[in-house]
Amino acid sequence: MAAMIWIGALLAGLGVLALLYCIVVAVRARRQGLEGTAMEAKLRRLVALNLGALALSGLGLMVLIVGIVLG
Repeated sequence: MAAMIWIGALLAGLGVLALLYCIVVAVRARRQGLEGTAMEAKLRRLVALNLGALALSGLGLMVLIVGIVLG
């Protein structure tokens, strides 16, 4: 069960890193002064990555908890 804990922690960590990346990209887009369709296009691509990162982080936390409970 120790492997499940480490795998869950790894997945959760990767998810958090991806969420931080999304934040950095959004802040850079805002600082560039993008407006209208340019900003919308940039954020539209970012939403998919953001949702994927959130799902990865949640999955990692679930695996982590299951590993702790079963261990």
